[in-house]
Amino acid sequence: MQTNLADFIRDTPEGREADAILRKCVHCGFCNATCPTYQLLGDELDGPRGRIYLVKQVLEGAQPTRKTQLHLDRCLTCRACETTCPSGVRYGRLVDLGRLLVEARVGRAPVESAWRRALNAVIPRPAFFNPLLFMGRLARPLLPSRLSRKLPARTAARPWPRAAHARRMLVLEGCVQPALSPATNAAAAHVLDRLGISLVRARDSGCCGALTFHLNFQEQALDRMRRNIDAWWPEIEAGVEAIVITASGCGLTVKEYGYHLRHDPAYAQKAERVSALARDIGEVVAAEKNRLFPLLSPRPETRNPKVAFHAPCTLQHGMKLKGCVESLLSDLGYSLTQVPQAHLCCGSAGTYSILQPKLSQQLLENKIAALTSGGPQEILTANIGCQLHLQSATELPVRHWIEALADSLPPRG
Repeated sequence: MQTNLADFIRDTPEGREADAILRKCVHCGFCNATCPTYQLLGDELDGPRGRIYLVKQVLEGAQPTRKTQLHLDRCLTCRACETTCPSGVRYGRLVDLGRLLVEARVGRAPVESAWRRALNAVIPRPAFFNPLLFMGRLARPLLPSRLSRKLPARTAARPWPRAAHARRMLVLEGCVQPALSPATNAAAAHVLDRLGISLVRARDSGCCGALTFHLNFQEQALDRMRRNIDAWWPEIEAGVEAIVITASGCGLTVKEYGYHLRHDPAYAQKAERVSALARDIGEVVAAEKNRLFPLLSPRPETRNPKVAFHAPCTLQHGMKLKGCVESLLSDLGYSLTQVPQAHLCCGSAGTYSILQPKLSQQLLENKIAALTSGGPQEILTANIGCQLHLQSATELPVRHWIEALADSLPPRG
């Protein structure tokens, strides 16, 4: 694709990166074939190729409009297009830049802006989010069913293992997962404990920055990343093997800390180190898989139900770990159903289900139909946002796969 970037951005680091991305695009349109919003709307501007043209026009000096903003807002940033693209176009990087430029020029309506600021103020901060969640749960019986289903019921927590091993890994606790699914990280700690690995928690760490970044508060997101690096650094210097993340949406962001902070002289090298240490829990367990076999007695298939696995977009398209968890569960004896069009997004996508409810609901209905088509008794996934979104639309239990694996381990003798 030929480009002629405007003076305001041509010689900036962002301009040079955008120019390189644009020049890789060959207009083939393969991306539209796997784009969830293009599949629903059939509009070229609601597919990756059309959005690339919109961002290109802005970079070349055209004045964006609210319609431009709407088409960019409708993008889930699922990166399925990146998996499909034969030219290696880094669409996610380009759309992040495009959204920032368009919002700076177009702004937002006061109500919409206030809503986004409220989401950014509450969700990443447990001190605000947890009390609101508690009150919402108290009021749940009084709410209409369509709202009460979106409010997750309280789930039991697991005790954290006490054993201290020579091998140690850090865990990202995150912002909402400890309140919404407190058993998940504890289950990961139990599985790793049985493998002789201690999963440790760092004080003062918090939200990974993903939600804030994708709401376009990008400088605030960078500050959240810096805070986590500061909180983790003493443990990194003490020799932890990895930073383990059980929410794939967070995992993708932590793996990109090095990219996001590459121009920060105080944090660039530390951020690169953090990204190199970041591991999805699936990667960690897969590396220790052979040591798990002797521990699984009886084998999972003798007592576990048939399950469907929902692969979050951040896992299969963002981190390029397509098939990692499915292969692991299959090798460990789980019976997995076939999921048609498993590459398509469920519609959760951070705050997308809140900001784009109509499209999100359509995607959710399609995903539930695909996941239940094989007759599973349980749905497993790898991301807290997907987990809650899916659970709001089905009576089947939906939980993180690491919890199912932890339940398959017999008690310590």
